[in-house]
Amino acid sequence: MADKQRSARPGTGAKRKAADAVVSPDDCDPARCPCDDAACSLSRYVRTTQAANGDEDHHTLEATEQAVAERLSGLSIDMSAMAVISNVYRAANAVRNHVERTVLAPHDLTWTGWVVLWVIWIWGDIESRHVAAEAGISKGTLTGVQNTLMSRGLVKRRVHPDDARRVLLSLTPKGQKLMSSVFPEFNAVEALMSEDLDDDAKLATARALRAIVKKAENA
Repeated sequence: MADKQRSARPGTGAKRKAADAVVSPDDCDPARCPCDDAACSLSRYVRTTQAANGDEDHHTLEATEQAVAERLSGLSIDMSAMAVISNVYRAANAVRNHVERTVLAPHDLTWTGWVVLWVIWIWGDIESRHVAAEAGISKGTLTGVQNTLMSRGLVKRRVHPDDARRVLLSLTPKGQKLMSSVFPEFNAVEALMSEDLDDDAKLATARALRAIVKKAENA
């Protein structure tokens, strides 16, 4: 794999210059890694995590940066925008995977099941179609999830009093107890994931992400 990675490195000329603009270990300020702009490299961060994981046979962030720089050479690209959105996606998936392994798995919950429970817990008696919308899943997916949660005695359903075609979902006492017990564990992971940010940085990050969410939802 090492030979493959070496052969994939940009050569001389315009491609090499484009890669160097993004991938330059000497430009990376350790205090700013992972980096937040095109002038900074993730290479030091990558070497640290790669050594810790003992895995040299996957595409590291460093190798990915090089491949991206080569592929996008000559194109008019907003690198800062790409860095923001790609890292939103990467962060969301990394946190989700960690939470599923450490918090949800011991309670036999999937991420989607947890989100459905959260929505119902927050809103109380709520129509199933609104649960699907709030959870960001299809009605078909919700049907499967709600059936699983109902079989475990966590969720109950009833026909809407004003329209027999509509269904209301709510948590059972068992579901309420589970959420009250598990959410502090979930929040402890949230605190761990953001502990390197001070309060001002947390607020600024939350506001920035909220702006992205609103833009995406209204696009």
